[in-house]
Amino acid sequence: MISAGDFKNGLTLEIEGQVVQIIEFQHVKPGKGAAFVRTKLKNVINGGVVEKTFRPTEKFPAARIDRKDQQYLYNDGELFYFMDPETYEQIAIDKNTVGDALEFVKENEIVKVCSYKDSVFALEPPLFVELEVTETEPGFAGNTAQGATKPATVETGATIQVPLFVNIGDKLKIDTRTGEYLSRV
Repeated sequence: MISAGDFKNGLTLEIEGQVVQIIEFQHVKPGKGAAFVRTKLKNVINGGVVEKTFRPTEKFPAARIDRKDQQYLYNDGELFYFMDPETYEQIAIDKNTVGDALEFVKENEIVKVCSYKDSVFALEPPLFVELEVTETEPGFAGNTAQGATKPATVETGATIQVPLFVNIGDKLKIDTRTGEYLSRV
């Protein structure tokens, strides 16, 4: 059990039957009345964010979130298939759960599958990926006064903004959290 007085950012708890992660917290000691803890909580299952206040003595059970490495195999339109690289067990995850987490992930890459009580609720792609540019317009010399960018499609089908010097066939390093171009490889 974790008391509200011991809250930390990133802590995952079970509150009122919901699995939530603490995004922000603040201990408040008003001049008059008892102290309290103001928090911003994110529901890890559906992504909703709420603000709540607690007395510092309230206690909540810690929620155990399992993050397991799985190899992304393929998708058949509705289901995405993953394999445990140690046991070779395969699981299928529906399109709604996956969302756009695999926007920059190629087949056979390792992703983290997040589950709570054996129920998968999210996927975490690697932080950085290397992808090849499959489609982009040619850049023109002299158009670079303000660090201009152009759209480029990478091998997973995602479109990102890249500098004008990037060409078809270039391998790029991309930050999967923001979808930003980092460098050529």
